[in-house]
Amino acid sequence: MGLAQSIQVRPLESIRGGMAEFYTPQASHETMLVNIPAGTIDDLFVHHFQTDQILVVRGSFVLVGLQNRRYQYIALSEALPAVVTIPPGTPHGAINVSSEPCVIVNAVLKHGAPHPSDYRPLRPPFPYDLKAAAAALARLALPLGA
Repeated sequence: MGLAQSIQVRPLESIRGGMAEFYTPQASHETMLVNIPAGTIDDLFVHHFQTDQILVVRGSFVLVGLQNRRYQYIALSEALPAVVTIPPGTPHGAINVSSEPCVIVNAVLKHGAPHPSDYRPLRPPFPYDLKAAAAALARLALPLGA
């Protein structure tokens, strides 16, 4: 069996046309608009036969991924358009400690029928490090090249 895939972050490229900026949509089998309320510290979820492709369209949040018994804190914001790809079998959750909701688009790739436990929350095996999540968000505010 091969190595487990990890969460990937890719800046989203755009083309400017007049006053508008056009971003390439992600190919998907299903597209969901997801609201992450202010003050959210979410449990983990695992999708067994689904790849999530997430793009923040309003606000910001921290995506938490669990791999090799370590959390990865990925800050995402509408100000820095990026697509985050979460492969099947990767536990992940959301932290939005801001006072504003965050809206994301999830362009889902299906690799089979949903597993019965796909949308059931999993209790994190150990507490999130909210200081590390806040630090990830703070790094988004740094000027480029800093």
